[in-house]
Amino acid sequence: MTFISVENLKTGYETEKGTVQAVDDVSFSLENGESIGIAGESACGKSTLGLSIMRIVPDGSISSGDIILDGKSILKMSKSEFAKNVRWKDISMVFQGAMNSLDPVFTVEEQFVEVLKQHRYDGDYKQKISEIVNSVGLTQDVFKKYPHELSGGMKQRIVIAMALLLKPKFVIADEPTTALDVLVQAQIINLLKKMKKEGMSIMLITHDLAIISEIAEKIGIMYAGKMIEFGSASEIYKNPKHPYTQALLKSIPKLRGDKVTNYIKGTPPSLIQPPQGCRFYDRCPQAMEKCKKDVPKFKTDSGYVSCWLYE
Repeated sequence: MTFISVENLKTGYETEKGTVQAVDDVSFSLENGESIGIAGESACGKSTLGLSIMRIVPDGSISSGDIILDGKSILKMSKSEFAKNVRWKDISMVFQGAMNSLDPVFTVEEQFVEVLKQHRYDGDYKQKISEIVNSVGLTQDVFKKYPHELSGGMKQRIVIAMALLLKPKFVIADEPTTALDVLVQAQIINLLKKMKKEGMSIMLITHDLAIISEIAEKIGIMYAGKMIEFGSASEIYKNPKHPYTQALLKSIPKLRGDKVTNYIKGTPPSLIQPPQGCRFYDRCPQAMEKCKKDVPKFKTDSGYVSCWLYE
């Protein structure tokens, strides 16, 4: 059964030079218990996609498309209904740069209490906070501490605990391991895997395909606002179809065999005036004349790919 479905979603930001279409006609769906990894270069629209699902796009707006959660359109709900019944209860988010999102003048416990008050939780606050803090591998010793008294890994765990506080069905984790050392990264990845085993669906937003392989059954590859390939993790890792996906995988450093690291030449196009056809055209080693004119979408075994090579 389909758990969440994003249908032809478009989200843009208004600027002096025009509208930046950060998410442009993006679609994907997940079954119950499935997780997805969203990968791509910086500024390809990954974070905006997550913020769109949370309906908190700073200085931007969703212009068209729909998001269906458990059979209900969350974009057709009023802001108050979504905030009261869905945000943080059914869908929550670990924001990019989350370690800096804690308020420096409040203790950890006070910040948890504020979340529970905002969402009118009627149970025992102390017990609830203790349970969720223990679930991320921390103890009650952190309750009376201020953010500056915690290490980077502890702050990241606190932010993840806040996202889990009301036991949502779907958690969006935006670059949850960025700026952490390798040991702490491993701890956070293991925590996400534990959440997944407990039945939670995760959207992992990252530029690191290696991390996605640890978490997700599905992968969406984004480029210049478009999701150019979507499918099962096994299919995309073993048989990537889009030239951009192939180039991304080749850019990952290898420990064995050919250790030459490839890179993608050129720069992404402007999202204010994007090209008419395939947005990867100028950088694609397999580009054809028809790629200039139109963006195709062809079905694959587990999803789709937007490339004329599969006409």
